[in-house]
Amino acid sequence: MTTVDLLRHLRLFVTVAEEAHFGRAADRLGMTQPPVSQGVQRLEQRLGVVLLSRGAGGVHLTPAGTDLLPRARALLEDAQRFSDDAERHRENRGALRIGVVPQLCDRQVAAIVSAARGTGSRVVIASTAPTSELVDAVTAGQLDCALVHHPALITALDCGDVLKVPRWFLVPHDHPTATAAAPAVRSLRGLPIATVPRSHGTAAFDLFVDTVHAKGLDPEFLPAATDRETVAAVAAGRAVGLTTDPRLDAPGVAVVTVPGDDFALRLRLVWRAPGPPSDVRDAIESALPS
Repeated sequence: MTTVDLLRHLRLFVTVAEEAHFGRAADRLGMTQPPVSQGVQRLEQRLGVVLLSRGAGGVHLTPAGTDLLPRARALLEDAQRFSDDAERHRENRGALRIGVVPQLCDRQVAAIVSAARGTGSRVVIASTAPTSELVDAVTAGQLDCALVHHPALITALDCGDVLKVPRWFLVPHDHPTATAAAPAVRSLRGLPIATVPRSHGTAAFDLFVDTVHAKGLDPEFLPAATDRETVAAVAAGRAVGLTTDPRLDAPGVAVVTVPGDDFALRLRLVWRAPGPPSDVRDAIESALPS
């Protein structure tokens, strides 16, 4: 019995076990009953154990069948995942794979993808993940490049210039600064700041904390891995936060402009040599507001 035959017969066994009936299993598989019964018998002969007991009361698992059924399911699931992954690799062959941190808004991610496609890249795939994961993915060759927080430990990767993407504060709609034109940072006292967890990028988090302290604030920090979590915390009145989207419109949330660029989102494009062509890298960096 070949590996392909083994998988096919395992599928027959699992289906019969789940249906507890050869006829119903055959209907589910779109087959007639004899091939299903014969396939299970061949599997039993191949393994040298009886998996199912057949009788007037229906089909039941034997002790061996009970023990082996979960492993049969696992093998089939692994085989399906293997097939799906292979198809994904086939479809993505030659694609440009870009990673971005989740603090970029949807419009900015779309602008990056559109700019990269404009260079003639056949397919562009954008993945969103924390800086630590993006650096690992680029290092492992799973991504061609990624926009990550700066500063970050990028090991042997090449990197572009530091990019400063403007950010705005988000405050609860009933916060005293909600209607202020350009409030001082000190006026944001009283609530935690929702921001990415330190584990996502230790150096960038520590720099952010230093900046907050330098501005006269000493808040608690509420972990918020994505903009959605930040917006939810602000809307609930639990925190203030930051966004790169000045047009963000959410109930219970006000967007506040704070003078200066101290709280800009600092990013760098990283890649493993040779990396994407320079025109692709330039297009990605130019797509971000500054």
